[in-house]
Amino acid sequence: MSDSEHYDPLTPRQTGSPRDTQERKMPRGMVIRLVAYLVAGHVVAAFLYILFAVAGGNQ
Repeated sequence: MSDSEHYDPLTPRQTGSPRDTQERKMPRGMVIRLVAYLVAGHVVAAFLYILFAVAGGNQ
């Protein structure tokens, strides 16, 4: 019998190696890049909103 026949996806894995806990975390570079993209995206969106608000207010 293979181990795949007894695999239960609802049962948490019982491994205590530090490698497993490290694999579950997002890499630090990816987190920094995600935050930078979110901030940059909001800055661009705010600039466009202000641009259209000023342009539409002069009518």
